[in-house]
Amino acid sequence: MSQLQFDPSAPLVLGGDLGGTKTLLALAEAAGDGLRIVAERRYASRDHADFAALLADFLDGRPAVRAACFGLAGPTDGASARLTYLPWTLDADGLARRFGLGRVRLVNDFAAAAHGLAGLSDAQAPLLQAGRPEAGAPRIVVGPGTGLGVAGLLPEAGGWRVVPGEGGHMGFAPQDETQAALWHHLYAQHGRVTAEDVVSGPGLARIFAFLHGRPRNPEEIGSAALAGDAGALAAWRLWSAACGAFAGDLALHWLARGGVWLAGGIAAKLMPALGAAEFLAAFNAKREHRALAEAMPVRLVVEERLGLLGALALAAAQAG
Repeated sequence: MSQLQFDPSAPLVLGGDLGGTKTLLALAEAAGDGLRIVAERRYASRDHADFAALLADFLDGRPAVRAACFGLAGPTDGASARLTYLPWTLDADGLARRFGLGRVRLVNDFAAAAHGLAGLSDAQAPLLQAGRPEAGAPRIVVGPGTGLGVAGLLPEAGGWRVVPGEGGHMGFAPQDETQAALWHHLYAQHGRVTAEDVVSGPGLARIFAFLHGRPRNPEEIGSAALAGDAGALAAWRLWSAACGAFAGDLALHWLARGGVWLAGGIAAKLMPALGAAEFLAAFNAKREHRALAEAMPVRLVVEERLGLLGALALAAAQAG
């Protein structure tokens, strides 16, 4: 945990990024010149039976909080939510009363991620494809992790309107014979095959098992690929191509001439070392719309705290 001194005159806000694998929490002072994080911590989500117990641990001994926002992996109406891959349920009013949080807002994790994009530097989101960005054009963020998150950003009144979605649950569209065989392999096991079944951490494990006939967890596959293991690299290349095809299809759907941000821990960990050739080839393989895809800027988000930063920004906005 990082810890700094608190300024009692500055409003304190709380942000959280809640996922199936990890939960990031932070407190920040909201000042005129932006946000100053004064405490933050990473938790292994599955080590905690519910979110309230985790939050109680983080807030123990902390000063009062003016407003809070939690981005979570699952749909929400802003007042209540249940995480898709954890048995956690959240109630905004209940959390506000129990922990004295003032206003509490719940948002989809990739809505929070979208709100965090504006604060990223070039180093935190380096270019994979320069394209020809158009100011004021739609943007999208795509994030394969435990699941597959997506969100769009539309220009609105000098700012951006964030539109969250569950695009990861669209059907998986094979792009070659190997991917078609993968689709048949997965369909035989579970029926309908979604993009998230393939383009995610668990999807990388499914690809490895399909190619090599034995299980291996995503972390092991990633480490093996970085070490040059041929089997892990084959799984990575298939995964990267499927990810690129999905991101490119989504970019065409939104006409994301303003840019595409690829987030999520898998890409951030592996792409800087292994490259993005398969991803970009599939992203741009759009037949008559190849030129349109190639004109879209693509950035790789290597800042793990994207969703957390967005949640803090939303909390500061409602702190007034």
